[in-house]
Amino acid sequence: MSASEIAALRASVCRANRALAEERLVVLTWGNVSGVTKDRTRVVIKPSGVPYRDLLPEHMVVVDADGRVLEGAFRPSTDTPTHLALYRAWPEVGGIAHAHSPYAVMFAQARREIPCFGTTHADHFAGTIPLAESPDPVEVEAGYEDATGARILRRFSAVDRRAVPAVLVAGHAAFTWGG
Repeated sequence: MSASEIAALRASVCRANRALAEERLVVLTWGNVSGVTKDRTRVVIKPSGVPYRDLLPEHMVVVDADGRVLEGAFRPSTDTPTHLALYRAWPEVGGIAHAHSPYAVMFAQARREIPCFGTTHADHFAGTIPLAESPDPVEVEAGYEDATGARILRRFSAVDRRAVPAVLVAGHAAFTWGG
């Protein structure tokens, strides 16, 4: 993995994070995009608490597969452990977005899956967007974000993650992924 690969990934992840705000898919600073290097040893993710309009590629945080910060002056997103759990389990995933879009959040807060209502949905998802249960109090105490990743992985033990590349986390919001 070269410095130029990291620089390119930082630029790409920065653009994707800024797009979340431009498309009104996030509220305040809640939401993030990450990307993983080809060798899967590094993840680039949005820094925690930095407004989207202020983001620059050099603000993106580089962590290793265990979440240790390798580069960056800011703290990585608090959702980093969830992203890392998905990258470890799903080797074909190259990028993850976590958004608090109003409609997805409404379904997540209501603890409802999103059924396929039409062809636009079906063009991108082969069926219902599933709901992963929220972590229980013991899991939250041990680490909410790790537990969220585990709950997503458990939910997708019975769902094809390639055919349905999204999930709602009950009481929270949406995560999506791609190659």
